[in-house]
Amino acid sequence: MSDMTSTADAPRSPGRPRSLRADEAIIEATLDLLAEGSTIEALSIEAIAARAGVGKATIYRRWAGKDALLLDALRRLKGILPQPEGHSVRDDLVLLVGAIGKNVDPRAAKIMPCLVPAVNRSPDQFQLYQNIIAPRRQLMREVLRRGISEGLLRPDIDLEVTMALLTGPMLIQRVLQWNPELDERTLPGQVVDTVLEGIRTR
Repeated sequence: MSDMTSTADAPRSPGRPRSLRADEAIIEATLDLLAEGSTIEALSIEAIAARAGVGKATIYRRWAGKDALLLDALRRLKGILPQPEGHSVRDDLVLLVGAIGKNVDPRAAKIMPCLVPAVNRSPDQFQLYQNIIAPRRQLMREVLRRGISEGLLRPDIDLEVTMALLTGPMLIQRVLQWNPELDERTLPGQVVDTVLEGIRTR
């Protein structure tokens, strides 16, 4: 994507320091519009600027384009990456699995399901989604590799399939409420223990 660079990556030009209040207003306006039903395709810089009470130039000074702004906004929605402690492979996996589909921002329940059609229709939106979740996938991959190097997990496991097995149940439960009788407080541990039973060294 030509404008995927986020504020975290973009070089800043010298001059007047950026207004954090304006940054916050722009991010919040983006999330509000998405939560109110605007599709990613229909969302415009003009609408975001109007909701945030800033000019379009203010947005373009901070983000290269709409996709870069969306990347930062959706990262905000997902929250801070969980940080495994590195002492127990099982505990670190439970931490990561427990974070899947869990968002502290109530707008996420309205926004995240609406991303699915956009991701399926547009290569650009697919890449946007991948940029959001790739760091989370990498964390889980590193924990599994550590388990292999420590001799806890079989060296022949398929890491990508294993991650899918760990991730799928939490996503389907939190996004679709697939089975209301499942307890989300204990589900991460149950999922991890079930998968570990099949990939442990014998």
